[in-house]
Amino acid sequence: MERFLELDGSIGEGGGQVLRVALAISAIIRRPLHVYNIRKKRSNPGLRNQHLTAVRAVQLACGGEVRNAHIGSTEIFFIPGKDTIEKLFLDTGTAGSTSLVLQSLIPVLCFGKTRTLFRIRGGTNNPNAPTFEYFQQIFFHFLHRIGVECGLRLLRRGFYPRGGGEVEGYIVPVKRISAFSLTERPQLTKVSIHAYTSRLPPHVAKRMAESCRQRLQADGITVVETREEVLTESMHGCAVDPGAGIFVAGEFDTIRMGVDRLGEKGVPAEKVGQEAAEDFLKEYRSGAPVDTHLGDMLVIYAALAEGVSTYRVSTLTMHTLTSIDVCKALLEITASVDGELGGPATITIRGTGILNKNIS
Repeated sequence: MERFLELDGSIGEGGGQVLRVALAISAIIRRPLHVYNIRKKRSNPGLRNQHLTAVRAVQLACGGEVRNAHIGSTEIFFIPGKDTIEKLFLDTGTAGSTSLVLQSLIPVLCFGKTRTLFRIRGGTNNPNAPTFEYFQQIFFHFLHRIGVECGLRLLRRGFYPRGGGEVEGYIVPVKRISAFSLTERPQLTKVSIHAYTSRLPPHVAKRMAESCRQRLQADGITVVETREEVLTESMHGCAVDPGAGIFVAGEFDTIRMGVDRLGEKGVPAEKVGQEAAEDFLKEYRSGAPVDTHLGDMLVIYAALAEGVSTYRVSTLTMHTLTSIDVCKALLEITASVDGELGGPATITIRGTGILNKNIS
């Protein structure tokens, strides 16, 4: 058997992202992987439900094998296969983020044999994770830009603590990932606000949206579209737990940026809306075409792409640097970062030019 790739899971910030990126790379290049010290730097080290779902997702997507994958485990052995799957259903069993599971799954499906339909149950709007709105409208827009045919839709919202939300979508494999350049930001063409609630009074969404709109307009940003989504318990897409949030998206000619805020018990709706507006203004004022959260998601695609990808991100985070470290450890890439942690930065990555051998 081919020798295992060895990866210290405490690399960089030492969180679950290390595992997600490493699993995807292992499956794509078909090299066995041993990850140890998983989430060593977290207060609750080892695998949690959503990490296990990501492991299971990649395992099913490529017909692989996994050993030592259980709650609390700090090391796993993953042996990728060569099979493919046309339909995939996954359940985090908790409010674990569906978007974080997809972060690991999507690159693998891009290098599969056939169009794959997937459905994932869990949390759709979680703190410290991309929300469904961000993933669909910002990240999937980027995938389209680099030539990936894909789609994503929300079936049911899921909030903490019980989750129970569902998303479904599809990915069509590509022959290769195209290198990309995102260093200059075009003119802003549209700003939209989407305020959503489940099992809460209708005025909550209205107050979030209105306070957000007013704050943006006070800074000269014209909001073209405002949407208020109020889900009650009689509606099919309503979450099993109460929840609320707001998403602000900015559209440019070739790229989109977005921010979101979730409601919190005891925090006025107006404050949630205003904070979302402030977050958007911070991203917009940076002048960078790539927002903070998209910055770390692009790393693996630049690393897999053929040629040199360069992009400017509004805020360089440890998430981004960690993704770069993992890709450098497992792939033959070169990467440079021009900027300081916490500030704008330009990232340049010469990718490996992986070809999908499943497509002639």
